[in-house]
Amino acid sequence: TVEAYGSEMPINQVATLGAPEPRMLTVQVWDRSNVKAVERAIRESALGLNPASDGQLIRVPIPELSEERRTELARVAHRYAEQARVAVRNVRRDGMDKLKRMERAGDLSQDEQHLWSEEVQELTDRFVKEIDSAVEVKESEIMQV
Repeated sequence: TVEAYGSEMPINQVATLGAPEPRMLTVQVWDRSNVKAVERAIRESALGLNPASDGQLIRVPIPELSEERRTELARVAHRYAEQARVAVRNVRRDGMDKLKRMERAGDLSQDEQHLWSEEVQELTDRFVKEIDSAVEVKESEIMQV
């Protein structure tokens, strides 16, 4: 966010962002009075970027990722994957609880409850495997130099 017009604003509300090259971002600030604020916001972000301004256009070179930064990003990907696994397991738990309530209420027979429980477990296993494979792919992309 950028301190502009007396309040915090997302950068895309005060400038146009572009990527003319794979390792370069450009920030075209609409109001010249906000150029310094946008430049400062980019520099002070936790991204490790060093913007250069020519008055209205800010160029932001994207540095190569260090091995340490790649490892850190891989850990972030693993954290997101774990959050996704927990969310899937929570949905599984809720589904199993609902099936048990339906059986107790007489809406499902014990056999039907067992069949549906197996189906819920199979879906859970499938989605956890998809999460695992997605995070493996992402980790290999991140670690690739």
